[in-house]
Amino acid sequence: MSVYGYTDIIQGPLAQYLRISQELGGDVAEHSRLVQGAFNAQLQYIQLAAESAQPGQADVVNLLKPTSDKIGAIQEFSEKHRTSPFFNHLAAISASIPALGWVTVSPAPSPYVKEMNDAGQFYTNRVLKDFREKDKRHVDWVKTWIQTLSDLQAFVKQYHTTGLVWSGKGAIKTGGAPPPPPGCPPPPPVIDFSTAAAGDAGPDRSALFAEINRGQDVTRNLKKVTSDMQTHKNTALRQGPAPFKPPVASKPVFGGAQAAPADKAPVFSHEGKKWLIEYQKNRQDLVVDNAEMNNVVYLFKCENTTVQVKGKINSITMDSCKKTSIVFDNLVSSMEFINCQSVQMQVFGKVPTISIDKTDGCQVYLSNDSLDVEIISSKSSEMNVLIPKGDDYVEIAVPEQYRTKITPNKTLHTEIVENKG
Repeated sequence: MSVYGYTDIIQGPLAQYLRISQELGGDVAEHSRLVQGAFNAQLQYIQLAAESAQPGQADVVNLLKPTSDKIGAIQEFSEKHRTSPFFNHLAAISASIPALGWVTVSPAPSPYVKEMNDAGQFYTNRVLKDFREKDKRHVDWVKTWIQTLSDLQAFVKQYHTTGLVWSGKGAIKTGGAPPPPPGCPPPPPVIDFSTAAAGDAGPDRSALFAEINRGQDVTRNLKKVTSDMQTHKNTALRQGPAPFKPPVASKPVFGGAQAAPADKAPVFSHEGKKWLIEYQKNRQDLVVDNAEMNNVVYLFKCENTTVQVKGKINSITMDSCKKTSIVFDNLVSSMEFINCQSVQMQVFGKVPTISIDKTDGCQVYLSNDSLDVEIISSKSSEMNVLIPKGDDYVEIAVPEQYRTKITPNKTLHTEIVENKG
């Protein structure tokens, strides 16, 4: 039965994830309690589907609201704790928790769950990199979360191959969703989200549940064309009005129409070992000076801005920035670009590693001392490395297209596809 299959996930890998999260404590533990609430909310929804006939779209929206609210709270928690030492843990969950939106996907929800599982891989890899040699609990934490979503994918494929199945015959009870079946973990305390600030939920992270409001409304205004309405079968219609064109409605926002969020106040602060530069626009005079070797610089949602970092520091991260440049002397660890557009960097000294993830347009100016750098890229485009040659630079594009073949030994061989145009 579908309900018991989902209960196995909650009592199996999810329970292990929750246990390890509590052991790690702090933000990870608090975040995991929100995750538990989201899974419990979905369990109740699945039980309704097992006992009831499919309701109307308006009822579906209301029934999904508890799950979507909890997903929003999970992502909001991650955004508000960007300075947390466990931010990669929070970001991994935040990027992959929309997997619970499979209940709105058809005709193939199972691949969608896998896609969301893969979306968190960038951050889970960071957790493994940071803690593999320090604390095995973090490695186990990653494994249990990935296993939770892998089991969810298998569950969806087995019981809801083409979409959520409403297998009952009765109507939805007005009393609301029934409690979980015996043996399930108790739901978390009710949290009043009405007092929480709306905040910035991150670029497009809640787009899936924003679509819930549309649902079948996308096609509700379309009329079925019968034979007597077809001009090639009914000659009387050939001189009639033009075919009906449904009006294009603006995309609704979950929870009702909302005004565009106001620009957040720019931030330039030094907190402990971290320099935070956020929401800066049209600034060309920002300088990080007197930084120590163990310091890190974090840029978030800056636009048309240039930042200079003097001296030698540990690392720099540029997240969700547009048309932003970073100029620095030396780094001990790495320079990272995440979810950026049209950005560039220039190093005067040495940088061991440059990471480019989900970024469109990245110019990398190297120095003679940094020619041994390692550049790691994923899901990115229009990346160029500029290597010094005399008083000028030679521009070389980072490959984006590959050819993969199966070898006689039944392994994969991948090679770069060169552009000869």
